[in-house]
Amino acid sequence: MKRSKVQFLTQAAMIAAIYVVLTYLFQPFGFMDVQVRVAEALTILPFFTPAAIPGLFVGCLLGNLLGGAVLLDIVIGSLTTLVAACLSYLLRKNKYLVALPPIIANAIVVPWVLRIGYGLATPIPLMMVTVGIGEIISCGILGTILLQALNKYKNVIFRQKVA
Repeated sequence: MKRSKVQFLTQAAMIAAIYVVLTYLFQPFGFMDVQVRVAEALTILPFFTPAAIPGLFVGCLLGNLLGGAVLLDIVIGSLTTLVAACLSYLLRKNKYLVALPPIIANAIVVPWVLRIGYGLATPIPLMMVTVGIGEIISCGILGTILLQALNKYKNVIFRQKVA
């Protein structure tokens, strides 16, 4: 029992760390109204493990904090990732639907954060399109490629019980 809790926390921490590193490395592409946040490819990980839910939340929180985001973006952006991760976990029975919650949630929420938090004057509907396209690239395309690659090794990488 204790081993599975340690494994859960370790997986969550590793996911958070990878999210932060990817956010930092690709920072020029991951913020503002035209964005492709490469770290968002990790949002497919709830397909494999529930540890991805806190991992993605903490990773987004720290990534936004270290990336110089405004407080509204740190809080609302991270909560959006948390909600999307929970919904992705609920959709895990169909691997092709797992990427939809982060795409939809970010396309709807992020433009409002950009308008209110950063004062961007770009029209909200246009930002929904640009953020949505970025999410389709990062979650839909990169995330699906990652899902296909990891799916071959899921029993080794994401096993919840140690034999």
